[in-house]
Amino acid sequence: MSNDRHVPVMLQRCLDMLAPALERPGAVVVDCTLGLGGHSEALLKRFPEVRLVALDRDKEALRLSGERLAPYSDRATLVHAVYDELPEVLDRLGIPAVDGVLFDLGVSSMQLDEADRGFAYAQDAPLDMRMDQSTGIGAAEVLNTYPPGELVRILRAYGEEKQAKRIVSAIVREREKELFTTSARLVELIRDALPQAAKRTGGNPAKRTFQALRIEVNHELDSVERAIPAAVKALAVGGRVAVLSYQSLEDRIVKQVFAAGAATTAPPGLPVVPEKYQPRLKLLTRGAELPTEEEVAENRRAAPARLRGVERIREDVL
Repeated sequence: MSNDRHVPVMLQRCLDMLAPALERPGAVVVDCTLGLGGHSEALLKRFPEVRLVALDRDKEALRLSGERLAPYSDRATLVHAVYDELPEVLDRLGIPAVDGVLFDLGVSSMQLDEADRGFAYAQDAPLDMRMDQSTGIGAAEVLNTYPPGELVRILRAYGEEKQAKRIVSAIVREREKELFTTSARLVELIRDALPQAAKRTGGNPAKRTFQALRIEVNHELDSVERAIPAAVKALAVGGRVAVLSYQSLEDRIVKQVFAAGAATTAPPGLPVVPEKYQPRLKLLTRGAELPTEEEVAENRRAAPARLRGVERIREDVL
């Protein structure tokens, strides 16, 4: 599989956002979502002094990006870990603070393109969807064993699927006849279960259910909820975090963490705000930045991307 087809999303903007922090001598940057290494390679090229630590839970991604980043092996450390394990990874490497952190959330191009992983609804594949195939349960097991109420909750909360009850009724009915193993059967079931009007909106009708299953299987939102505050905490003063998210649930978490850090925590009415109540972060984006029309035309996977960034402006005061 070639790497040249994988175009990193909003690459230039991410590099520019992190640049002021990474041009410092001895700077350390963490790519929390290595994937095929597109962002990491660009960071190493543009900042010839920087030391890179890159995380991915997918062993195949680590192998492929390891080949790609081989020319920089003296400055790059690749680690098999989920991004919410960032504090443990830095601790193990003896790195007390970092200057930049990049997150490119969502599913990597490789996982979508490798048919046998079961992420994509456009082709038939085993229903797996695990980003780390060495651990946890796959999507088929979720579909075949979760109680109906739990499935409805997942589809509503993680897929924002309005027809969750209707889809789950069909799943429960079908799994009693035969357990689910492949994605095509699930896609067909969703198509049959939805009313006509619901099929006409927003692309493939299976999209929301697949997103919900993927988030559940990989505990994605839990990981994001832990990882973003951990990244902020790991920053040296003047350090920056840039986060690309692709769906509203993740973007909302990022927005909340950043907004909380950029707000004063002082009780109202203080004539002078003491240091311990001052904001820790400065927002680098007004709202979320979107990809340009040119970029979306070039790379359709960039379309839903939302970029947010912050800079740490003071230490935590205990």
